[in-house]
Amino acid sequence: MTENLDLGENNLPLAGIRVLELGNFIAAPFAARVFGDFGAEVIKIERPDGGDELRDWRKARGETSMLFRTIGRNKKSVELDLRSELGVKAIKKIVTSTDVLIENFRPGTLEKWGLGPEILSDLNPDLVIVRISGYGQTGPYKNRAGFGSSAESFAGLRYITGEPDRPAGRAAASMGDTVAGLYGVIGALMLMFNKAKNGKNQRSNVVDVALYEGIFSLLESLVPDYDAYGMVRQRTGGRLPGVVPTGSYNCSDGLEVVIGGNSNSVFVRLMKAIGREDLAADESLLTTEARGAREAELNGAIEGFTGSMPLEQVLEALESAGVPAAPVYDAPSIAEDKHYISRGMIETHEVVVDEEPELIRFPGVVPKIPGHQGRVNWIGPDLGAHTEQVLRELAGFSADQIAAVHGKAVK
Repeated sequence: MTENLDLGENNLPLAGIRVLELGNFIAAPFAARVFGDFGAEVIKIERPDGGDELRDWRKARGETSMLFRTIGRNKKSVELDLRSELGVKAIKKIVTSTDVLIENFRPGTLEKWGLGPEILSDLNPDLVIVRISGYGQTGPYKNRAGFGSSAESFAGLRYITGEPDRPAGRAAASMGDTVAGLYGVIGALMLMFNKAKNGKNQRSNVVDVALYEGIFSLLESLVPDYDAYGMVRQRTGGRLPGVVPTGSYNCSDGLEVVIGGNSNSVFVRLMKAIGREDLAADESLLTTEARGAREAELNGAIEGFTGSMPLEQVLEALESAGVPAAPVYDAPSIAEDKHYISRGMIETHEVVVDEEPELIRFPGVVPKIPGHQGRVNWIGPDLGAHTEQVLRELAGFSADQIAAVHGKAVK
């Protein structure tokens, strides 16, 4: 691990770290983006003739999707065929000066290309290897293909998501992939921290993340509740079973507000705010179980309040009472919200969507670390924008070799 670079007032905590991304779609690219946001040099390897398939996702116009521009930010794009002799040679050379390698292929793919962990570790004993796959590197299902959708189903999330009278629902974002990506980053940083603290005594340099395990870890007491109480959680729409009141409520202007009033003290404040002093004074409601038994009654009282006024008035009343509440926002609402903007969570970057540059708003960097603030230096680059630079500087390729690499495009 190299020393952080001195960047003045904002010393990016991962400056001097090099990350090699051998990934496609979301899981590995999302993990690599986190490194890039905080100063790491991220080199993204993309297949010739099209690159990462994420470049085409939700692309209404132009050559490159805004999803790729978002997840590919702060990265260098290198076109390289990993099934070719020159492609493997380039990776082996780049690995010798790399701190972290992140991949999300099916188990055995790297080994098939001659780039398995043993070979990579021989080339660079300090290399941390993050392997993200549908079912992990071990176990009876390890060779199954796995996407975020199947992981969310296998982990139990989709069974409990949606309305009870409809098929299993899903979150409108790739939760299985992004959660696995975050766990990959955490695992890599733990091994890097261990090395920095204890030298070369770590027993393994591989982080094994299964998409389904990341989601399963978020489902709290799903299985313990089954064993202890015989409870099999079902789909309940926007409500959280047994946790009342919490959910979405309609306002008079057709907008929705989500209210979390499920702790004892907040519940009392909420009941007072909606004009139900009787319920606020009812000591029998000061347990989660009791409120759950009277869910319909309590939700009806709250709906009576929220439905009598527009969203802004509801939010003002609940804020004054110290009750957690928030509007159900769409994209335009987020992009224009003063709090998002003041926190730097909306950034404007110039993008060529069709032919001419346009100003496009993108999400900012998380988390906030004063004095070590992450930043977006550039959005996801065009395919192969850094191929020549990286192969020349890090792989030591000659002009002829670089030309040969460009001729290796898979037809």
